[in-house]
Parts: sequence; structure tokens; C-alpha cells
Amino acid sequence: MNSSNTSCSELTEFNLVQVNGTWTRHTGQCQDKEGKLSDAKIYENKSDQGVSWTVVSPIVFTYRVIQCKDLLDPRNDTLLWGHIEDEELKGTTSNSKPVKRFIVIDKTVHELYGSKVSQYFDAKGVIYKILPLPTTEENKNMELVTKILEEVHQFGIDRRSEPIIALGGGVCLDVVGLAASLYRRRTPYIRVPTTLLSYIDASVGAKTGVNFGGGKNKLGSYVPPVATLLDSSFFQTLPLRQISNGLAEMLKMALMKHRGLFELLEVNGRKMLHAKLQPSETCGGSEQEDGAAASMRIAIETMLEELAPNLWEDDLDRLVDFGHIISPELEMRVLPALLHGEAVSIDMSFMVYVAHQKGLLTTQEKSRIIQCMLGVELPVWHQECSLVLVQKSFRERLRHSTGSLRMPLPTGLGRAEIFHDMIEDDVIYQAFQKWTEELSTFGCNQINYY
Repeated sequence: MNSSNTSCSELTEFNLVQVNGTWTRHTGQCQDKEGKLSDAKIYENKSDQGVSWTVVSPIVFTYRVIQCKDLLDPRNDTLLWGHIEDEELKGTTSNSKPVKRFIVIDKTVHELYGSKVSQYFDAKGVIYKILPLPTTEENKNMELVTKILEEVHQFGIDRRSEPIIALGGGVCLDVVGLAASLYRRRTPYIRVPTTLLSYIDASVGAKTGVNFGGGKNKLGSYVPPVATLLDSSFFQTLPLRQISNGLAEMLKMALMKHRGLFELLEVNGRKMLHAKLQPSETCGGSEQEDGAAASMRIAIETMLEELAPNLWEDDLDRLVDFGHIISPELEMRVLPALLHGEAVSIDMSFMVYVAHQKGLLTTQEKSRIIQCMLGVELPVWHQECSLVLVQKSFRERLRHSTGSLRMPLPTGLGRAEIFHDMIEDDVIYQAFQKWTEELSTFGCNQINYY
């Protein structure tokens, strides 16, 4: 080999240690050195071409998901201090500095609960500003984010100790989360979901976002809240359609990984829907967990199991994507006719037929799933969900998933697998034909939305 074509390189690993506020790099073991040792490392590579550095810097986010009751009761400190651990709280509450909070609240939620929110912060002696906004899917854009940022900037908050509070449904939580992630490059925020769908889905993960370029959530970030505060009493003022909408995401988790949750929805889903998932009177005051509480707990636990190890979606194989292959295209096409969970339900319904066509589900399992959907008054078919739309959605999935379909499909009740290869055209066509033949009579116009 010609020596002029050869090159040698020298790789050195450096640890980082901080002493008196200054970080310095060190080779070898640093456990015995004075100062603070970072988990980050710098790798320096010297070669004939020059020097390159590779930085490995682990990022750890810690956030709390807290179920609580009577969140807006002034005797309850959770809304104000629930995001802080007990030890840190002692120092915070003893501080003489006035407490400030900026609250973004969905306009409809403000009409229902705005006075209680004001009374809460008045009773706590907090300096606050409430910003009601029309946080609907049609308004989920950067203009709304900019409006929040302008108001936050004018109000003035400490970007480390005064979290922004988002009070509303999934759109509100997504938009406020994005605004908080942008303000001063990252300002803490708290999510308070007021719909069932946001309670078990949008509120417990890290994603924020707005719609852009005609696509759903095309702009966004991965920045979790410092805390999500869950109070199911907000559901009492929701229309039944919104409860059903949230049950779609609960059913998603049941089909993917929890047969017990599926059977709970199958048997008690309609009853829980019409009770708006409020505690059963027969369980009031007892230690026994009723069906509504169990279903919400399981939905959150299974969701966190899937999200926590993959918060930034470095791994694109995600069971929680079930119901989200066709639904983004369908939801945006018919906006505002379908709610998010309704579009997800239609997507799941079709995918159940695909799974059956591939031999992954028995006819009885397929029937039980569809009957469960209908039992909680979810749509299972839509005239705008055409074969052309389905095929387009699959192509988009391939394009945005590094050339692999990565499609979660049920392989039984409460279990699933992710399939990477493109599904054969004849399987899709036959599944679509059977889906339409059997379910087109259950169009959205037959669902009780109110």
C-alpha cells in the first residue's frame, strides 16, 4: 500500500470535572478527583486531516404525573406546588419572593372553570394572569404560539421557578408546551388536562406541536412538562362525545398490551361512558378501585411504559402508533367533522380488518373488538376513508419511517407486534372491501355525539 494514502488517528476519551464553577477535561478515572463529575464525555480524534471532537451528553428529564382530587380547591396545594419534590418545596415556600403564575386556559374551559381558577390563586395570594384562548384543531398553529409568547413576555416570569400552566384539552396542552419549549429556550410548564383524551394521552408524554403546511403536528418539540396534574372531575362538564373520543385512546392501549383493560371496556365501557368515568357510588369511600378508576390507571401505566424508554422517539418502532397511520390524513381532510379519537377509532377499525386478513386475529376477536368500539359509541367507518387515502397514508408512513412501515397490529386481544414490511396490495384491498361491506352501515351519522 502506498504510504501517502495511509493515515493514522489517535482517539482520546475525556471526562469532565467541575471545580469552583469551571469545567475541565481529564483522561482516565476521575472518581477520586475533587469536584463534580459529569456524565458527559468528549472524544477527541487526532489524524493527519486535523482534529475532531465527538460530544456525548446524556439528557435526563424528570417529570411527575399526579392523580389528584379537587385540584381547584384552595385547600389543595397541588396546582401551585405539585411539580416540586418535598425537600425542594421547603426552600421554595420559605422564600419571601412573591409567587407568580401564568395560566393559559381553553376558552370553553374558562367559561366553565375560570372563576374557580381565579378564586384559587386569589386565595393563595398569587400574582397571576389568565389567558383564555380558542384552542381548537383549526386554530392549532404558530400564531397561537406567538400570542402566548407575547403575553408571557409582557407578564414576566422566572424561567426556572415559575412554570406556565396549561389548562384544557390536547390542543391547549400541545400549543402551550411548544410555547414553553421556545420561551428562553425552555421554560417549565404544567399540564392540567380537562378532557379524557388528553388525560390519558397528550398529557403524559413529551411531545408538543402545532399543525403546519396542511399536516397535523408538523412543527413541534420533545419537551415534557415538569408535572401533569390529573383530576377526572373535569369530565363531568364534558359532552358524551368527548368522553367517547378519549375512550378510543384507552382502547388503543387495551388492544396493544392489556387484555384485562379490553375486557373491562368490553363489559363496562358503555356504563363508564354514560357515567363520564366518575367514581361509582358503591365504591365511594371504600378502598376498592372501581372500573373507571382502574381503566384510567391502566391506560396511563401502559402509556408510560411505552413512552418513558423512548421519550424522544429515537426508536420508531412504537406500539402507541396504532391507530395513527391513516387517522392524521383523515382527520385533517374532514376537519372539523371528526375529533382526534374518532379518527383514531376509524383507523384502528380498519387495521383490525387488516390483521384479520393477515391471519393475526380470529373472526371472533375481530367481532369483539368492533362491538367494543360500537359499545362506547365510537365510529368504525367513514366515507372519506377511501382506499386511495389508505394507500397514500401507507406511502407517507414509509417515507417518514426510514423506509420501513413499522406498523403495529394486534395479534390477539391485548397483544401486538410491529410489522416492518409493506403489506401486500391484495391484503389491503381485500381488508378494505370487507371493512366497507360489513361496517359502512355504521357511519358517523349513527353515532350518538351528545
